[in-house]
Amino acid sequence: MITVTNLSYSYQNTRVLKNINACFPEQQLTSLIGPNGAGKSTLLMSIGRLLGGDKKCITLNHRPISEIPTKELALKIATLRQTTNIDLRITVRELVAFGRFPHNRGKLTTLDNEAIDHALAFLSISQLENTFIDELSGGQRQLCFLAMTIAQQTPYLLLDEPLNNLDMKHASHIMNALRRLCDEQKRTIILVVHDINFAANYSDHLVALKKGSVHSSGTVEQVVTQKNLQDLYEFNIEIMPSSQGPICNYFHSTGVA
Repeated sequence: MITVTNLSYSYQNTRVLKNINACFPEQQLTSLIGPNGAGKSTLLMSIGRLLGGDKKCITLNHRPISEIPTKELALKIATLRQTTNIDLRITVRELVAFGRFPHNRGKLTTLDNEAIDHALAFLSISQLENTFIDELSGGQRQLCFLAMTIAQQTPYLLLDEPLNNLDMKHASHIMNALRRLCDEQKRTIILVVHDINFAANYSDHLVALKKGSVHSSGTVEQVVTQKNLQDLYEFNIEIMPSSQGPICNYFHSTGVA
């Protein structure tokens, strides 16, 4: 389990995170939600040890991540950043192979190639393996970077806005894949997501941030309520039940008085 205790973080004299306390359940999908500038990505990158600051506040199975050697941490946590631009002209398979670096330090083995094949097949993009990354659409490229993360075969995945700039089909494809990673492979996934409907319908657990602090956390039933979301986003949101899960209707809404 990943646990965050009294974590604060400042950037250029601006307090971005304020005494964050949160737990992220094992083998479940946790969505970080909240308004822009709430600190979601900062929290995620702190968990991945990609930012400075005191990492003794963050533990992985009761062990401070600051005490875990980098090579060992790379075998436990895979992180996909929000920005995935790459200047190299490489194929999809070559990109996905980067996810195996913590295992082989650059020399592919039979096991590495099997992991790459599995990641490509898992996301149904095997047919793209010899295509160059710069020839793909944004949605296809996002799937390829996710395949790289999956190929790393870590028990924990940290994903910063993996649905960014995707159409509904690609976004649904990714969320279904993440759901399967939890259910079938028992991975623990934490992702930043802005679409509250995807968060509400695919997550086991939600952590809502507002102005650098934890606003609320818990199950979908506990967090996705009209009163809670309206206070979180300062926006009128109607919650409508459906057979698949709650639907959050915020169209033509105005700010909460």
